[in-house]
Amino acid sequence: MHDGWLQLAALLANLAGAGWLALSLEAHWEQIRGSEPLGGKRAALLRFIGSLGLMAALALCLYADHPSMAALVWVMTLAVAAATVAFTLAWRPAALRPLLAWMPMRGGRPGE
Repeated sequence: MHDGWLQLAALLANLAGAGWLALSLEAHWEQIRGSEPLGGKRAALLRFIGSLGLMAALALCLYADHPSMAALVWVMTLAVAAATVAFTLAWRPAALRPLLAWMPMRGGRPGE
């Protein structure tokens, strides 16, 4: 696979991982799901898959480049992902809703 595609996949994995980690916090969860309770099990699951996303990004970077360059690219894409998630939560939190599409809702639509 071309290195550019691997690095793009690493960026997307970092974005998803950072998004899941952010959504494991009650305040950000409420921005997406409204009054639906987060709960400890859901928070732990979101933290786990968020960590898996970050590790997958690191693995993709390591596959694309030698370790010293891979670590640099991973940290840079991690910083971009964190800033992107932070700005998204500030301006358009609903844009992160697809990260929770696989998680069933308890009750009605968000905000009801």
